[in-house]
Amino acid sequence: MSTLFTRNRLIGLGFAVFIAAMDQLLKWYITGPLNLRNVRNIELLPFFDLTYTENRGISLGMLQATNMEMRWLLVGMTALIALVVLVWMMREKILGDILGLSLILGGAIGNIYDRYVFGYVIDYADLHIGTFRPFLIFNIADAAITIGVVIILARSLFVREKDENSDGDAVPAENS
Repeated sequence: MSTLFTRNRLIGLGFAVFIAAMDQLLKWYITGPLNLRNVRNIELLPFFDLTYTENRGISLGMLQATNMEMRWLLVGMTALIALVVLVWMMREKILGDILGLSLILGGAIGNIYDRYVFGYVIDYADLHIGTFRPFLIFNIADAAITIGVVIILARSLFVREKDENSDGDAVPAENS
């Protein structure tokens, strides 16, 4: 049973690395071969464009890094959050929880790398309906974080993991 838990955690770590790598690969393609930094906007579909933006804040533009001190404070804060997510993920046993946390961790690593190297996060995915934009411009890391949070919330609200004891009564499964 212990090897299953170890295997699940290794899968989670591998998935987090994969998410971070795909995020960085696409950002490289966006800024390199596509030259979106200079082109600024490429219309792909009636509801989806590639639009280059530099996000100097965190979610919803809060805590803008307007100077070097604020930039490094954001790097430190997000790295601390990523460390908490990593510890949480390594304590989990159930693959569904681990995968949700690995999406959050991989996305955080991708965005931390941008902020560390450039001082901002590169965003490019512009989903819209005409002029209505239900989301801010985002990237794969942002999408992974959002999906991971939704998975964790949904699992905590709707999934009840239970073990059967010898009397047939259901008891909650341990999380450690």
